[in-house]
Amino acid sequence: MASTDESLSNIEGSSEPYDGSTVPEDQPQSQENDAETKERLSLIDSTEDFEMIGSAEEENLDMSDLPSLEDVKKEPTSHNEEPSSENPSQTSQAKDVEEEWLDVLGNDSLKKKVLLAGKRPGSRPVKGQDVNVHLKVNLEGGEVVVDKESLKFTLGDGDVIQALDLCVQLMDLEETALIQSDAQYCYGTEGRSPDIPPNAKLNLEVTLVEVKDSPDLELLSGQDKLNLANKKRERGNFYYQRAQYVFAINSYDLALKIIDSSSKVDFSSDEETELLDVKIKCLNNLAASQLKLDHFEAALKSCNLVLENQPENIKALFRKGKVLAQEGEYSEAIAILRKALKLEPANKTIHAELSKQVKKHTDQKNVETAMYKKMLGNLDSPAKPTPKSSWSIPWKWLFGATAVAIGGVALSVIIAARN
Repeated sequence: MASTDESLSNIEGSSEPYDGSTVPEDQPQSQENDAETKERLSLIDSTEDFEMIGSAEEENLDMSDLPSLEDVKKEPTSHNEEPSSENPSQTSQAKDVEEEWLDVLGNDSLKKKVLLAGKRPGSRPVKGQDVNVHLKVNLEGGEVVVDKESLKFTLGDGDVIQALDLCVQLMDLEETALIQSDAQYCYGTEGRSPDIPPNAKLNLEVTLVEVKDSPDLELLSGQDKLNLANKKRERGNFYYQRAQYVFAINSYDLALKIIDSSSKVDFSSDEETELLDVKIKCLNNLAASQLKLDHFEAALKSCNLVLENQPENIKALFRKGKVLAQEGEYSEAIAILRKALKLEPANKTIHAELSKQVKKHTDQKNVETAMYKKMLGNLDSPAKPTPKSSWSIPWKWLFGATAVAIGGVALSVIIAARN
């Protein structure tokens, strides 16, 4: 079994992540390490929880020999020239080239300009459709970092950087557009090693080549469904590693939707096993993302779905224990964590988490005990009655004696008077 630090140093089941502007197309599923598929993965030995599994390195594309992005320039026209003999469609395209920049989001951080009008106006794609584009991306200085003749992705699924996903929805078929985007809609503060520096603004030249409806999930073969689900899962890993947990959750949910969809095609037992393995990885990473956003109820549901299929899944047990502790269910959380520790006694992360929750539970019981004593009084030391002074005489006895004395005196006076 892989060592603790090696096996869970990254998001579960993570292979090379997409670079954010590219979506590998028609690639076979990345093979998991044999040890990873046959043995239970251990937890990372650290004081932090373990969401990251395997190592994921950014895709290194050597594009140093590619030409810089070519500027599209329109030929100057003279007012004295004779009327052109070009057909109306060509005239329309020339006018579209002169179109001003479109401020896509209204904050001047993402802009689009038509370079070549599409031949089919009104043919814009919609979310959920599959598109194929030719993409060239360069830095502000002109260095080309991406040049792909064919890039296929599902519009609106977050398969690519936001600048591309948002702007392609505003393009007609066969249109070529220039997109200028701030870093926040591309690779943000981290950039993409080694070719895109942090906080880099990018220029994208995009041609919308093809638009078609996404495939019917019910008709996908087992391998096709597996490949599609893995693409969404790996994209979720990409977002998770960048702390973009909302986007990560969206990608994991899409992968789970693909896996759980009904099918009219028979799958082999091996394909069923592989699909279940991908489902477990998505659910575990989904729970990790939900925990980061304090979505405890949703995280608990994700953990329980894992444990329904794999009752001894350590990561699911560990995260379920953390969720229950966050909700104040310390007794149940401690029991779950002890079960995980029994499965992997040498794990330092579980030891640390269990010790922390035991201490919190003890502190909670002490606070409750003190509160009850304050409310009900100290029952261990009942109050003693105040002792009476030995010389004190009850007022009733004193009153009675006085009455008798007065009565005696009165009787003596009456008797003397009679005599």
